[in-house]
Amino acid sequence: MDSHDHRGQPPLLNEEIELSIVLPCLNEAETIAFCVNEASNFLKRSAVRGEVVIGDNGSSDGSQNIARALGARVIDIPIRGYGAALSGAIRASRGKYVVMADSDGSYDLGNLEPFLENLRAGYDLVMGNRFLGGIHPGAMPFKNRYFGNPVLSGIGRLFFNAPSGDFHCGLRGFSRKAFIDLELQTTGMEFASEMVIKSVLRSKAIAEVPTILRPDGRSRPPHLKPWRDGWRHLRFMLLFSPRWLFFYPGVFLLSFGLLGTTALFFTPIQIFGAILDVNSMVYSATAILIGHQSISFAVMARMVAIRFGVFSRHIGLEKLAKVISLEKGILVGLFFLLLGLVGAGYSVMDWRAKDFGVLNPRESLRLVIVSGTSIAMGFQIMSFLFGVLRTEASTPSSCSPAWNTSQNRSTLRLLSTVVDYCALTELWLLLFRTGRWTIFWTY
Repeated sequence: MDSHDHRGQPPLLNEEIELSIVLPCLNEAETIAFCVNEASNFLKRSAVRGEVVIGDNGSSDGSQNIARALGARVIDIPIRGYGAALSGAIRASRGKYVVMADSDGSYDLGNLEPFLENLRAGYDLVMGNRFLGGIHPGAMPFKNRYFGNPVLSGIGRLFFNAPSGDFHCGLRGFSRKAFIDLELQTTGMEFASEMVIKSVLRSKAIAEVPTILRPDGRSRPPHLKPWRDGWRHLRFMLLFSPRWLFFYPGVFLLSFGLLGTTALFFTPIQIFGAILDVNSMVYSATAILIGHQSISFAVMARMVAIRFGVFSRHIGLEKLAKVISLEKGILVGLFFLLLGLVGAGYSVMDWRAKDFGVLNPRESLRLVIVSGTSIAMGFQIMSFLFGVLRTEASTPSSCSPAWNTSQNRSTLRLLSTVVDYCALTELWLLLFRTGRWTIFWTY
């Protein structure tokens, strides 16, 4: 029985094998023979030195024996999941190039020449495109064909400028060296997204070729859960794009909040018959704080990712770091903090002038909101800079492209630092906005 620990280092490359065709398998007795035969016939017809490798995820229907009987190598993968099965089998493969597909008979494994030709030409990743090649009737559910795949592929192109019109096509080829360089970590369906995203982020050469999609040959439902797995793909893309998850929303909220707070500080505003006053000003000030927090989180996440080689260097951040030192940033934070304290002192003096009696909120709250927001902003700026300093001190000056377990733990600790910083700041702001201080300053 062939076995391989997919968490370990890959075996030495056998130069005589040019192409490994890798298929994940979990109870595919109905279709595995068809897939193995189709892949094997392609290798024979094309005179390509190759192998068919099955990453079995614990099949209980005899799929392993069927594949072995047809000459495929079966790799037992104990960790469950689409990504785990593929990753383990790919690492156990011996070809210079790898083509991966599903083992349900839906992909045309007899027509892999375009993939191999592009790989031989020097491309690191060759993506199949089912929309260009043709989707047979009944091969893809309506919601996947006209909603799920186009939307997720569009988001992938928008977020990462990925040159792929079918972001989640399961038929794709890549050089084995490029696969090792990518260091893919996910074990589920998002494995497909991780491969494309990291290829773009690490400037791999990507090509796209048409391929067809046939109805699968199984009598049971597929392992894919469209809504659950679609969300996992989207979540993964958002986590790898702090610009769209945090920065752009933060810029919008900060701009909107500054505009609204500044306008409402002087007088109420009437829009389409509705009068915006101090209540609207409170929400505008909240938008300022959330917007600044979101931008800070985007910058912090980007810095951590760059330090650990997930993202490439960012010229804009490097220039900004040269202009804004820790000392300058702390001075800016102190300025906002002191400005807010001055406003708070003025509010108390105004309250004292009225014998500490009941105030008119429409008059008194304007300065209180601005001063309170300024204090919170000053605290946010300084806590963010101290978080950056802690990150720099905790992160090694250089990281090997191949993360080991210790470095993975370091990454998690750094990400926890970012989350802790944001969570503590938001808790402080919540107490600040709703606690005794606000009541004291208002009345």
